Amino acid sequence: MPAKYHIHVRSVPPRFSPLAKNTIIDWAEGCLRCARCVKEQCPVDAYRKRGFDPSQFVDTIDQMCRDCYRCVQGCPRELIFKASNPQYARIGDAYWTPEILAATWYQAETGKIPVSGAGYGGPFSGPGFDSFWTDMSEIVRPTRDGIHGREYISTSIDLGRKPMFLTFDSNGELTWPSPPLLELPLPILLAAPSLGANPGNIQEIITHAALELGTLAIVARERLTAISAKIADLVMPSYTAGSLDLNDPLLAQVRIIEVLDHPEVLQQLEAVKKRYPELIISIKAPADGRVVDRVAELTAAGAEAIHIYASEEARGLGESQDLHLKDLIRRCHLRLVENKLRDTVTLLVSGGIALAEHVAKAIICGADAIIADLPLLLALECRLCRQCTKDGKCPVEIDTLTVKRGAQRMVNLVGAWNNQLLEIMGAMGMREVRRLRGEVGRAMFIEDLEKEIFAPLFANREGELTKREPT
Repeated sequence: MPAKYHIHVRSVPPRFSPLAKNTIIDWAEGCLRCARCVKEQCPVDAYRKRGFDPSQFVDTIDQMCRDCYRCVQGCPRELIFKASNPQYARIGDAYWTPEILAATWYQAETGKIPVSGAGYGGPFSGPGFDSFWTDMSEIVRPTRDGIHGREYISTSIDLGRKPMFLTFDSNGELTWPSPPLLELPLPILLAAPSLGANPGNIQEIITHAALELGTLAIVARERLTAISAKIADLVMPSYTAGSLDLNDPLLAQVRIIEVLDHPEVLQQLEAVKKRYPELIISIKAPADGRVVDRVAELTAAGAEAIHIYASEEARGLGESQDLHLKDLIRRCHLRLVENKLRDTVTLLVSGGIALAEHVAKAIICGADAIIADLPLLLALECRLCRQCTKDGKCPVEIDTLTVKRGAQRMVNLVGAWNNQLLEIMGAMGMREVRRLRGEVGRAMFIEDLEKEIFAPLFANREGELTKREPT
């Protein structure tokens, strides 16, 4: 058995004070000067360690507070109370919520799984990835207890074209060479986000993080110059439509490339494969109204890998804006299953993958792996203010971040995501992530449950009571 894959996380404190959901308001007027102030009884000693961050004009006590409310309830004059932080409420947007940003910052800092000691008080279903739950029926088995269990859980995947069958000659040798395959230790690829201050520096940070993780870094070809042999196996150049040149020296260095889908893409791929037969080619297809038919067409024509990309909000593009990424993945997966071609191709998906649970859920819907982009920028303490897209100054100075520090924060984030994936698979009784692909039988979709449970209740004519069968 190969050595167990392990991600080395190390704490990387933030350069700027993370914005807390709540802020402490401490009124000094009316203080009774108690012999032992409630502030001195703080379990995390936040009042003594507090300071002031002049760059953001925030009290650092907010990020240290653990919301135990001991000081609030213990002050005899009720001079201490907590209020919502207006700065926190303004970060992010409707999809990339402040809670997602805060959880990403924590994971990038510590590499640990975020845990809420106060419990979860929100809804149990919602849109998109929140509309279904995973089956944790095996959680009682201690030998499959995720990251703490004694059984090895594999997260490795194979990227490339797989043959439908094998034939051998009289000497037991394959009658044709097997297609090139690339094994990755986890189903997460890294890609440069569409925004961010100093894109060149961010690209270098992502490349170094991919090297540490052993996964692929997808980088726009126009941003690549010369690459060292050390990182050549982990760089995946991305070519725009019509920009692929057969004489590009980079094609002889890397193991895999990505090409944006266009009408002549299959002829272009055939020409590249003739010259570089060991090169794996992924086709990047938009998640629009044609994506299901296009994925089926490309797979039947011999595509090795297909990257389906959606919007930043995990919605389809063009006429498919009303569809969520999970539904588009399921449709593509089921079409390939119907055509008996699903096992031949690798499906990669991106767009709106914001949390660790989205990784597992995207795979359950039928993806082989996901591509993380915007969360990598959040790992660098980004507030998603988008000032970088307006030629404004980055408030957290991402453009001055060192490569070593930024890469470790990305490694920490992926390490936390990987641990949560192991927890999910351990609770589901699975020992390898390949089995998780398309395993919708281990998931409960709210739309299916509503159809099975509530539809019969409201199927009768208006005003007619539901009749019960005698027991």
